Amino acid sequence: MPRAYWIAHVTVTDPAAYVGYQAVAPKAFEQHGAIFLARGGTAETMEGKSWQRHVVIQFDSLQQARDCYNSPEYKEARAQRAGACEASITIVEGC
Repeated sequence: MPRAYWIAHVTVTDPAAYVGYQAVAPKAFEQHGAIFLARGGTAETMEGKSWQRHVVIQFDSLQQARDCYNSPEYKEARAQRAGACEASITIVEGC
């Protein structure tokens, strides 16, 4: 079964409010076996919109990635970040 990945691009617009997301989100990731492969390191946008942060998270399956995103814990995290950032999150199945 191929692994799956969250690919997230984020620009924080309100750092003080974003702290709430950072406090809550790890619980969802821990509960769903997430492994962070990239998180906010140095990045260079070659094409497209430039984002402040880039995150790649590995999951054991597409269903596990979906379950994490739709979990009550991550719903709470999304509520915490509402209005604190612009974000694009894609779930993709690996090769």
